[in-house]
Amino acid sequence: MPQLTGDWVVSGKVRAREEGEAVVIMIDGLTTQAKYYKPLVYEFFRKEWRGARPSYGDYVVEIVMEHVGEPPWMDLDNLAKALLDAIKGYLFHDDAQVARLLVERHEGERERITIRAYPRAPGRPSG
Repeated sequence: MPQLTGDWVVSGKVRAREEGEAVVIMIDGLTTQAKYYKPLVYEFFRKEWRGARPSYGDYVVEIVMEHVGEPPWMDLDNLAKALLDAIKGYLFHDDAQVARLLVERHEGERERITIRAYPRAPGRPSG
């Protein structure tokens, strides 16, 4: 059963909320297996999410992995692909709509992944 914490929809390790036109998703904890995240996030959206529906047009997706100590041994491109596959159909129709993709990792206060997806402003360059 999802719970609302402030304006977050929370279920297990995943929580999400709308911030204007953007949807922000946070996943607590890290694993070296990128494939772990796809079913986790997909099931959250399938069962719990009642917010924004997919739309057409170009999107910007920002993915940030925060780690404590040494970064996990994981290819960021595999992480990005798993997460894009998980949110496809819920935030946008097809990952071909992603016109700008930023994926980074850095040391943080806790281990988590944050995804922020929002429509790209029309006529705006991707850089």
